[in-house]
Formats: sequence, C-alpha cells, structure tokens
Amino acid sequence: MPEMSPPFGPAAQGEIYVGSADDLALDPDEWESRAKAVLEPGPFDYIAGGAGGESTMQANRDAFTRWRLRPAMLAGNQQRDLHVSVLGTSSPAPYFLAPVGVLSAARPDGDLSVARAAAVAGVPWVVSTAASTPMETIADAMGAAPRWYQLYWVNDREVVTSLVQRAEAAGYAAIVLTLDTLQLGWRVRDLRNRYLPFILGEGIGQFTSDPVFRSRLSVPPEEDPRGAGAAMVAMFSNLGLRWDDLSWLRERTRLPLLAKGVLRGDDARRVLDAGFQGVIVSNHGGRQVDGAIAALDALVEVRDALGADAVVLMDSGIRRGADVIKALALGANAVLLGRPYVYALAVAGQAGVERVVRNLTAEIDLTLALAGGRDVKALDRSWVTQRA
Repeated sequence: MPEMSPPFGPAAQGEIYVGSADDLALDPDEWESRAKAVLEPGPFDYIAGGAGGESTMQANRDAFTRWRLRPAMLAGNQQRDLHVSVLGTSSPAPYFLAPVGVLSAARPDGDLSVARAAAVAGVPWVVSTAASTPMETIADAMGAAPRWYQLYWVNDREVVTSLVQRAEAAGYAAIVLTLDTLQLGWRVRDLRNRYLPFILGEGIGQFTSDPVFRSRLSVPPEEDPRGAGAAMVAMFSNLGLRWDDLSWLRERTRLPLLAKGVLRGDDARRVLDAGFQGVIVSNHGGRQVDGAIAALDALVEVRDALGADAVVLMDSGIRRGADVIKALALGANAVLLGRPYVYALAVAGQAGVERVVRNLTAEIDLTLALAGGRDVKALDRSWVTQRA
C-alpha cells in the first residue's frame, strides 16, 4: 500500500497543474451532478436522498458552514502528519470510507470496486451489512488492507451471531453496530419512486450467503431472489432493541465494538458502559430522522460527555478537506466519508473512488498546512470558532 505522507497535498496539486488532463471531477458537487446524469432516478435518489423534507441533510452542511477555522501563521509546518490509528486500525489520512449499502445501485460491481480502491489507498473501509457482495468476497479483494464490518441488528439473533462470526473469520478488525436504523425512515424520494432495492434482491448479499439466513427460506435465494429480499426486509425491523441487549452482542465477539448513530451525550455514555470501545456520531447522513441535530454539533456534546480519551468518530455531511479538519478540531479521532465516493463510483468505478480519496487527502493536507497545523491528532477547539 502506498504511503500518502506529506507534502502530499502540494505534490497532488502540482500533478494536476502539469500532468496530462483527464475528465474526472475535482469537486464533490460535480461528482454528484455527474452521478445524477448517469443513474436512473430510483438509484440516484436512493443514494442522494434523506428523510422527510431533508432538513437534517441541510443542517449537516449548515453546521460545517457555521464552524470556522482559525488559521495560525508562520508555524514552520513544512512536514505534516495526517496518519491516525483507531482501535489498532491505521489510516494514512484521518478518515475511513463509511458503510454504504446497496452500492450495486451505483454500479453493478460497486462493492468490489470500492474494496479495491480502498486497498490501493490504504484507507480503511467499513463494509455494510446491506452489501450486494458477501463479506468474504470483499475481504479477498482487499487482501491485507484494513477493514471493519458494519452490523444491522436484525430481529433474528442467530443470523446476527452468524454475521459477526463470519466477519471475525474474514479478517474484519472491528464491528460497527448501527443504532439509528432499526426501521427505515420516511424517505420521500424512495417512496415517490417506489424504489426499495432489497425487495428486488439487491443489497442482500450478506444474507443470501449466510447459512443461517438461508435455513430460514423455503426456496433457495438463487431460485427466488425477490422472496429472499422480502424475507430480509421482514427480518430488518427491530425497534424492540434496548440498551440492555448490547451486553448480549458484547459476549459474542472478541473484536472491538463501536456504536454508530449516536447524537446525545447520555447515549454515548451508555454505549461505553455496555462494554463497547467507541461511538460514531452520526445522523445517517440525514436519511433517518428529519429535523435532527447536525452531526457536527452533536459531536461537541458527545466529546464533552465522554472526555478526551474515549474513541469518537463522526460522519454525516463530510464533503471537503476543511470539513475533516473542523470535525477533528471538535473532537473526532477520525471521520467517515460517505456519499462523495459513491457518486464517484457511479461515474467512474474504482478509478473514481481512488480519485476522490486522493483529492480529499490532498485537500486535508493543504488545509492543515495553510491553517498552521502539523499533526491532525493535535487539533483541538482552539483551531475553530462559531460564526455569530
């Protein structure tokens, strides 16, 4: 895996200025507009849309606008360190690729394209339960590259146990339990399009490859993919899950556990009290609760509640290098990047994902350099302020 050590940003910038031009986008908004042009409305809106009036999506972006950087001059920071390590998983840049389900909606080979792109860059990927490709096949494509597994706790505990055991066996280094999607939110775009990929047999590869799930079917999924999709959807809803249940999961794996979807300090404290090793502050990119707090604002509360030593990651609304720097300054150990790499996947496959990763890393490095920072791990709230 190639190292992306500074001065990475200036070098990448120079390559663009003097190198041979290509037609790949540089801007996350351009990736989105290009993805809209190549995808059908159903798949595009599934990726791009949010819950209700999508005010939570807007709140995420507004929060990044409201928090402003406070650059320090003449810091003597010719060399910079972007490297982070979270629960033993290292990344050459302070972000992971977020778990995104049904990448096959963006591109038929989406899971494997992202797996290979992440492996090339050395940036860890959190692989989704809602992938269309079995986790073992993804692991084979990634080789020794770092990866975590994101778990949806369905209402069949034997299936949950099987998924966790498979993730351990396939070399995933941590389990990320998503708390905020025990039922799909009111997603108007998907409802308007009548688009739910799971009932079409998409995004269920972890289930159709699972021996316990297959034992629940009267007909093999190869013969009736829609029937398998319906069975997965019926198994998905699990609103009866309670805090006391987390100890059950803790007992079933030796891997580090993180809970994703935390927006309150008291909930974050409960996660750690249950024996989990960390939390991911997230509102699911605005896809679950319309009118929810911005994830960046929730990050401040969660970090204050847990103290300086707890493992806290953050996603939802990350688009640019400055966003990453702001989140780190407000207390994140690392962030997760979601939609931008999916748009790039839709447009240009593996090459698109690699380009998004390279450009974001370069932008983080240049922003850190020009803000006067040396090490992303040393950022704190002195580097940011809220706009009045």
